[in-house]
Amino acid sequence: MNTLLSIGHGYSAQALARRLLPQGWHVIGTTRDPAKAAAFRTAGVEPLIWPGAALAPALARATHVLCSVAPDAAGDPVIAAHGAELAAARHLEWVGYLSTTGVYGDHAGGWVDEGTALTPTTARGRARVAAERQWQTLGLPLHIFRLAGIYGPGRGPFEKVRQGSARRIVKPGQVFSRIHVDDIAQVLDASIHRPAPRAIYNVCDDDPAPPEDVIAHAAALLGLPPPPEERWEEAEMTPMARSFYAESKRVRNDRIKDDLGVRLIYPDYRAGLAALLAAGG
Repeated sequence: MNTLLSIGHGYSAQALARRLLPQGWHVIGTTRDPAKAAAFRTAGVEPLIWPGAALAPALARATHVLCSVAPDAAGDPVIAAHGAELAAARHLEWVGYLSTTGVYGDHAGGWVDEGTALTPTTARGRARVAAERQWQTLGLPLHIFRLAGIYGPGRGPFEKVRQGSARRIVKPGQVFSRIHVDDIAQVLDASIHRPAPRAIYNVCDDDPAPPEDVIAHAAALLGLPPPPEERWEEAEMTPMARSFYAESKRVRNDRIKDDLGVRLIYPDYRAGLAALLAAGG
């Protein structure tokens, strides 16, 4: 039986599981939280409390592995704890690692693709570059997925717009790429069925856009006025929020289309937001 070991079974991995389970897959998902473990079981996923329980038995059963765990200042925690076991798991048919387009750094709104040099300007981006390289040294059939900003059910802007807490922070020239979680899942599914070890894929939609445009469009869909603009230089933001505005780029996604045959379900934020609202927000 095809078995996916999903290490750090979070938002994107759960969307993949919803595609794989009807195809007859078995999915093992790790979590730190016993309450989430119970929810996994209800959804048809075998839960594994990790860190805590041994990973080796699940790894031995797995045919495929997906890692969604973010690195920390010390490096990739999965490799730190289980690098030797992973490197010895020569039975694996496919391994996926979820990274971020933050590895490319700032390009002043210019275009980047998978061949662009990795020049991150944030600590998070540098940690991701280091983690990608750690995974690449294991000798596994590795596929790296560099995800743009993720949205989807439970992660849309509508609630904040309704509550009046949404913000339209304007920094001239600032653009972000985005991706709906269902499109992440279909890219991962397509890669599993068309494995190409050592492949790297940007996972984003077709329409990089200023963040204030997305908020304004969400308000328009709700029939509400857009929140007032705030100048980036004057806006009160946490250091984490401000760091997202330190880099601006447009990310190309040709490879997921040309190599994996993906046709995006939501090719831009307009289609994605309309679908979220139609589904209840």
